[in-house]
Amino acid sequence: MSENKFVTIDVEKNVKNCYSTWGKTYYDDYYGPDASYPPVHLNLIKSIVNDAGAKRILDAGCGPASMLRHLAEDNRDLYGFDLTPEMVSEAKIIMGNMGISGSRVWGGSILDSTSFFCEDEDPALYDAVISCGVFPHLSEIDEVTAIRNIYNSLEPDGIAVVEARNEFFSLFSLNRYTYEFFMEKLIPVNDLHQNASEDESSLLDDALAGLKASLRTELPPIRRGKSVELGYDEVLSRLHNPLKLERIFKDVGFRSVETLFYHFHCLPPQFSESVKNLFLQQSLELEKNPRDWRGYFMASAFCILAKK
Repeated sequence: MSENKFVTIDVEKNVKNCYSTWGKTYYDDYYGPDASYPPVHLNLIKSIVNDAGAKRILDAGCGPASMLRHLAEDNRDLYGFDLTPEMVSEAKIIMGNMGISGSRVWGGSILDSTSFFCEDEDPALYDAVISCGVFPHLSEIDEVTAIRNIYNSLEPDGIAVVEARNEFFSLFSLNRYTYEFFMEKLIPVNDLHQNASEDESSLLDDALAGLKASLRTELPPIRRGKSVELGYDEVLSRLHNPLKLERIFKDVGFRSVETLFYHFHCLPPQFSESVKNLFLQQSLELEKNPRDWRGYFMASAFCILAKK
């Protein structure tokens, strides 16, 4: 077994550990009326699936059937799998209450091509595969495998809808994400130090310290587990460059690849509380156009929509 496979197993173990206490509460936390921001991606994905006329749909990383419960329609076959057993158990209950066989939800990994098909039925390709909340927990190498598995599970002309967290939002958030993006992705810190004189190196350190001091690097708070389990920010939870992710989908073979933005912020997050109602109202106005170019910077999440 390669070193990368060992890393993947360790990441998946940590992710299962992280989500193990969320089976009963995840839907209410992120889709319920008390969610910190309305689940605007729900209507976005519903409209995409409806416009495509998809009848056979797979949710890869379905959680407690968070999305599937809203996609049920006559003459539509729904399927889902998830890495976390507690999520699968809750999804089976939800699907059963909707009159859908619990066998159509199972445990599986987006990195395993055999996980994409229901064991109790003859394998058949899908009109649409959706995946929300999964890609932040994949390494760069593993996300290529996941995209290829999605591609191979689709009918010709089938669509993929994959959600990710927007790395470019870091340029707007003015917090620790901004600092990390500057230091790790934009500023060539090592090159600057290697080419600096002794005096310049000290001044460079002062400049970088000044950069850090100008940002709210204590925000947002680190998300830790509810009990002894690892929290969201304690497992692999990546942000994605939408331009790079688009390219990977195209390289795998997808066509008509586009980025649709959601979870807009009309102000940087640290300023939202002082004008809470206005912030929510105007941010929701921005949600009306997921193709707004400002989404590259003002939206914290996006969906890649691609056709096989």
